[in-house]
Amino acid sequence: MSEILLKPSAAQPPFTEPHVAPRQWEYVRDALEQGALDGNGPYSRQAAAVVRRVTAAAEVLLTPSCTHALELSAIALDLEPGDEVIVPAFSYAPTAAAFALRGARLVFVDSHPDTLNVRADHIEAAVTDRTKAIVVLHYAGVPCEMDPIMDIARRHGLAVVEDSAQAFGSRYRGRPTGSFGRFAALSFHATKNVHCAKGGALLVNEPSDLDRAKTIQDRGTDRHLYFRGLVEEYQWVDLGSSYLLNEVLAALLAAQLETFDDVQARRARFWDGYDATLPEWAREHGVRTPHVPAHTTHSAHLYYLVLPTQDAKAGLLRHLADRGLTAAIHYLALHDSPAGRRFGREGPGGCAVAGDLPRRLVRLPMHAGMSDDYHRRVIDAITGFHP
Repeated sequence: MSEILLKPSAAQPPFTEPHVAPRQWEYVRDALEQGALDGNGPYSRQAAAVVRRVTAAAEVLLTPSCTHALELSAIALDLEPGDEVIVPAFSYAPTAAAFALRGARLVFVDSHPDTLNVRADHIEAAVTDRTKAIVVLHYAGVPCEMDPIMDIARRHGLAVVEDSAQAFGSRYRGRPTGSFGRFAALSFHATKNVHCAKGGALLVNEPSDLDRAKTIQDRGTDRHLYFRGLVEEYQWVDLGSSYLLNEVLAALLAAQLETFDDVQARRARFWDGYDATLPEWAREHGVRTPHVPAHTTHSAHLYYLVLPTQDAKAGLLRHLADRGLTAAIHYLALHDSPAGRRFGREGPGGCAVAGDLPRRLVRLPMHAGMSDDYHRRVIDAITGFHP
């Protein structure tokens, strides 16, 4: 059965809506008036300081997107053709593509049926003498089981990269996501909790990686050393690209981050509202709701339902659309995609869960600007649906 994507009409409220921070226009205007627009200016430093506080990262490099941050990490890992990188089968394309771009062979591993996060036991089974790195994605902002994953990495001498695009502010056993791996990537896309239209960040957790990461970020040049007075001229010294967030978007991000705690509290209230009212209906109709392990906290990035069949999923989407409400599907597993088959293979144990559950998954409306009335309308419509 083909996937169904129902686009909202102009009269329908949005599935998600970018948050507007009180001071963002003031900050953007100021950045434009200052004229130093390339990046690494005062607003970049202000935003990076907040990200460091939330994530406990050793250093934060703002990037034009999460995709760019992942690509930067792949260059820093010195991947070569023939190397293998273990990646989650259920993830967005850049989680894998960033490493395939360096010539690495992707090894896809399956998801836990409860959290949809990557399975640590499948990671262990996928390690070979060619494995160089493990990439994890904290789906829906619920952290992966990082203790066993980091244990596998230590025993086999592997780097870990966290795709924390959905998990800014999440914690695993009291520790922030993004602080476990050698590198981590964040997203500040307009669909995320706080944003700068399109932006990201690379979290660098090993100080020995910082100078090289800055070089890769600035087109492979040592210009950052020139600005610090450590070289008389700067030159091309390494591979790299233009991975620097410009100062106008950094100003927007700085204003957004000032409101982060308020945004999180509001989103958490809507997430908790779904989770207080939908599980009973879900159990009655064979629908799965998000599972959040007791030793984790989540970012309230999204709330999803996994329907018992694809027909039931299509029916729920139509049911909501008929009532002027908008829900959304999400990406499908990578291992069975055209590019996934070209650039990778399934690890031992296959990817049955990752291949199945996303085809039955529906994301519910979630953003800080939702009204209580709209939230209630969504809940009432869902509980009135019978798969």
